[in-house]
Amino acid sequence: MEFKILGGLEVADHGRLITPTAPKQRTVLALLLVSSNDVVSTGTLMEELWGEHPPQSAQTTLQTYIYQLRKLLGLGDGAWVTENLLLTRHGGYRLTVPDERIDLARFEHLTADGRAALERSELEKASELLQQALELWRGPALVDVTTGPHLEMYRVKLEEARIRATELRIECDMQMGRHHELIGELKKLTLTHRLNEWFHYKLMVALSRSGRRHEALEEYQKLRRLLVDELGVEPNPCIRSLQHKMLTSEAV
Repeated sequence: MEFKILGGLEVADHGRLITPTAPKQRTVLALLLVSSNDVVSTGTLMEELWGEHPPQSAQTTLQTYIYQLRKLLGLGDGAWVTENLLLTRHGGYRLTVPDERIDLARFEHLTADGRAALERSELEKASELLQQALELWRGPALVDVTTGPHLEMYRVKLEEARIRATELRIECDMQMGRHHELIGELKKLTLTHRLNEWFHYKLMVALSRSGRRHEALEEYQKLRRLLVDELGVEPNPCIRSLQHKMLTSEAV
């Protein structure tokens, strides 16, 4: 059985999709998946589903959702799921999923391996591993799941991990001199993550090292206007120093 949360929620059994369609079942499954192999308390699950004021029937209704998920995941053999996959533990439930069966765990392992390779200056290997990690993403995390406070926190955390993996892969490629090839991607990233100064900085460097210093200086002015207008702050010292080097024809 395969589970995916880096994009829309998907559950497949031998290639056949068996993803639950009921919104609250999807929410329960998603919360169990982001916490796979750990116990999720019934209180956490109820708060995710109903907020701070759950109905009196919340405990019974949650048990019904768990029963329905076990039936779905077991394809008729609910007893096997109860004993091996979706377990009842004191105060909550635990979904037991091997790392190789969920895209989140594979993403985390590939990212960690890529970061380690970068630290060893194995740039080609690092870039490849990080690209493999990023290719597991099919869209925004949990994009088709109704999120409460806990899932929303996880969703933000996952998106931050995706950005960090992207930054690491770009750093690898820049160290390998792939400045020209990165310009298009960095322009797109600066539009998607408008206030991420790191992406703007790397775009300016890539443009400058590709013989397009005038465009890099224009990028600085666009970023400065954006930060001043929206946040009332100037670009960070690293970006200001980069602009100074370009104005004085220093190497960047």
